[in-house]
Amino acid sequence: MAQNKEQKEKYIPRLKKYYEEVVRKRLMEKMGYTNIYEVPKLEKIVVHMCVGKATEDPKLLDEAVNYLTIITGQKPLIIKAKKSVSAFGLRKGKPIACKVTLRRDRMYDFFDKLITFALPRIRDFDGMDPNSFDGRGNYCFGVEEQTIFPEIKPDDVKNIMGMDIIICTTAKTDDEARELLREMGFPFRRE
Repeated sequence: MAQNKEQKEKYIPRLKKYYEEVVRKRLMEKMGYTNIYEVPKLEKIVVHMCVGKATEDPKLLDEAVNYLTIITGQKPLIIKAKKSVSAFGLRKGKPIACKVTLRRDRMYDFFDKLITFALPRIRDFDGMDPNSFDGRGNYCFGVEEQTIFPEIKPDDVKNIMGMDIIICTTAKTDDEARELLREMGFPFRRE
């Protein structure tokens, strides 16, 4: 039992260690922070899959839940419709989407996998839009296929599903968040 506890304490995600040893110091010099707690950091990552066709075929939502579980390593929360919309055949309370909120070590592991393996596998990838911030230091983008993640085998995929990924930071402005993500290795498009 004690040995198992020691093994857990030893594991520190690669990007978390890199942030603490390198990125934090660089940001303090670059942005002129005087206190270590002023330096922005990653707070959480939210991965969201909306399955519009789930109103017709509920098995598609189960498939999306399975994919998110494999990709993130955490069981997703199923989101139900808040309103009925007759044009889409949607009833209030019907499951329509799923999401995962990643924090701490899982967040750093997912972020590392995202920038190292997944994003470079996008067809004709030339970088992410550096202006997709929300005004409060959070970065949002969409991915069209779940097959860019190495855990998903393209041959086994029946339905291509996209997802939205939101990277939340403690930065107060978009410029601070952009600099944080750039230092962490996020592949922004060159302008």
